Amino acid sequence: MKKLKELIETYQDFPNKGIEFKDVLGIIQEPRIFRELILEMSSSQIIKNAEAIISIDARGFIFGSAIALQASKPMIVARKPGKLPGNLIEKDYKLEYGKNSLSVQKKALQKYNSYAIVDDLLATGGTVNCVFNLLESNHKKVVGLLVVIELKKLAGRLKFKFPVESSISL
Repeated sequence: MKKLKELIETYQDFPNKGIEFKDVLGIIQEPRIFRELILEMSSSQIIKNAEAIISIDARGFIFGSAIALQASKPMIVARKPGKLPGNLIEKDYKLEYGKNSLSVQKKALQKYNSYAIVDDLLATGGTVNCVFNLLESNHKKVVGLLVVIELKKLAGRLKFKFPVESSISL
């Protein structure tokens, strides 16, 4: 995992002043390391306990789709506004640098009752909490969260009553 940390770039004041943006895209440029990460994440008990994976727009899709493929689990996407067609379920949320909303196709949730949430990074937990509320309001269960990076000082995990696993803590 030391090599993982070396592949993460930090950009100061992006997207807004005062934010230290952690960019995970270097990981996917190293196939051997990316494969090891996906094998580790897909073997998590959280993934094993879930019927499906729900990945968060946009970098969560990279990791979620690879984990879903490796674990032979279906993947549902939680997308930002205006990105999904059909009958949608939408929830608003606040970020450390603004606000947004996420949508899921209602039809996509019908087949599965338990979900593992996958994203690239856990900061304050606003995005994950939005997905949790979206699922809970539709009588679905979250069995846990998997992220590549967790920003410990922001204590996002303390907002959740489900397990949280991170490959890297910064």
